[in-house]
Amino acid sequence: MAAVLLVASATALLALAAAWLWDYAVVRLLWRPRAVSGMFRAQGVRGPPYSFLRGNNHDIRRMRAEADALRLDVRDHNYLPRVMPHFLTWKQQYGGPFLYWFGAQPRICLLDYESVRQVLFNKSGHFFKSDVHPTFLAMLGKGLVLVEGTDWVRHRRVVNPAFAMDKLKMMTTTMVSCAEPLIKEWERLASSNESREVEVEFSKQFQDLTADVISHTSFGSSYKEGKEVFHTQKQLLALAMATLLNVQLPGFKYLPTKNNRLKWMLEKKIKMMLMAIIQPRLASNGSGYGDDLLGLMLEACLTMEQGEKRDELTLTMDEIIDECKTFFFAGHETTSHLLTWTMFLLSVYPEWQERLREEVIRECGNANPTADTLNKLKEMTMVLLETLRLYGPVMVMLRKPISDIRLGSLSIPKGNGIAILIPFLHRDKEVWGDNANDFEPLRFENGITNAAKTPQALLSFSIGPRSCIGQNFAMLEAKSVLAMILKRFSFTLSSSYVHAPADHITLQPKFGLPIVLRPLDV
Repeated sequence: MAAVLLVASATALLALAAAWLWDYAVVRLLWRPRAVSGMFRAQGVRGPPYSFLRGNNHDIRRMRAEADALRLDVRDHNYLPRVMPHFLTWKQQYGGPFLYWFGAQPRICLLDYESVRQVLFNKSGHFFKSDVHPTFLAMLGKGLVLVEGTDWVRHRRVVNPAFAMDKLKMMTTTMVSCAEPLIKEWERLASSNESREVEVEFSKQFQDLTADVISHTSFGSSYKEGKEVFHTQKQLLALAMATLLNVQLPGFKYLPTKNNRLKWMLEKKIKMMLMAIIQPRLASNGSGYGDDLLGLMLEACLTMEQGEKRDELTLTMDEIIDECKTFFFAGHETTSHLLTWTMFLLSVYPEWQERLREEVIRECGNANPTADTLNKLKEMTMVLLETLRLYGPVMVMLRKPISDIRLGSLSIPKGNGIAILIPFLHRDKEVWGDNANDFEPLRFENGITNAAKTPQALLSFSIGPRSCIGQNFAMLEAKSVLAMILKRFSFTLSSSYVHAPADHITLQPKFGLPIVLRPLDV
């Protein structure tokens, strides 16, 4: 009897394995790519051929490796041949839109603003964010950036009060106080040199500074613990970069491989650190939750729309932790690169550096910048927006329709990935003019809406209902730091600088940004 049961169990397991193998290996890896490619080909959409299991990942890795040796002139802002050679090659070969394969996942690349606007302005919930690499999910958390549907509405209602402009204005003092010691250290180093100047590697300095700012503004007196979260997230980012183009097999993320064990350890470490910050806040109910971002979020979690107190949190503890991960990583990563590339551009174009310095001195005088004086820096706003257009930190936005949809004349089936290539759109001469590849802040003289032939063509913070909730925070921090630097220093690129923008999830200078600072006589 036991032998019969054993044989029956083994037969059932073999049947399940055969069914899984048929569905995954035959249907998903062979039949579906052929069917999807044929369906799009019938609509006039072509792309690089699919390779079993790997898709086009091998081609992407090869073309990026070949382009890595390319170096650019400092006034050449068209880094597409270096950073996105695969997309550039496929666009030239197949036109737009085109189809490519990320592993076995089909993705349609959109290269026209009308289609992009249909996706990003959709309010019916037809487009979700694409599936996220497991290590990215561990690093970023399933916070406001990644949640969907009714969960997104619930998260947005809780997070929104923390990023209200009146609350952000109160954080300007914190931003300035975090930057002040760094400014003084640069002055000290310059004064100790006979040349009265000092070379600073700004890419690293800005990452540390923005991590310090987000630690203070997010966690207040627990900022030291917040800095530990930053360092752990950087480890997860490095792990994600190393495995980004690896083929993701079903169930592989659950196996105790070396990388998975490291990911689990780092993820647990972040969770424990954040719980140690959050739980004491919740325990001090009677004395409030604090006036930092975490405190404002907890207050919103326990407040009903009528102003009455809830008995339970709107978000679970895990959801609060994920929101902390999200605004901590996004809050320092994007702003540090915005500051880095702005300093680069102001070093390359000294006439704009001088224009901004005059504006800062005119509006701020000898005092430290405040939210009100920063709001008056119109030319600085123009320069920051132009920096975001040319060197925006995020290069690709991914979406997928949850039902069959049409974008203009193009039919896209449910679950098919959609890739929005931001640098290509930001260099579209039909939209931005013949000088689309040039640094020209005056295009934003009349605001974002009127900067291009297509309204709201700047996609760096996205557009539509899912636009970045932290964009005012990022702009306020960037203005605070730049205003303090411009008042105290003039600066030029170091002779050792090599212009080689690189895709490390966000756009970064591969060899850093060494800049020579010279204190101004005041």
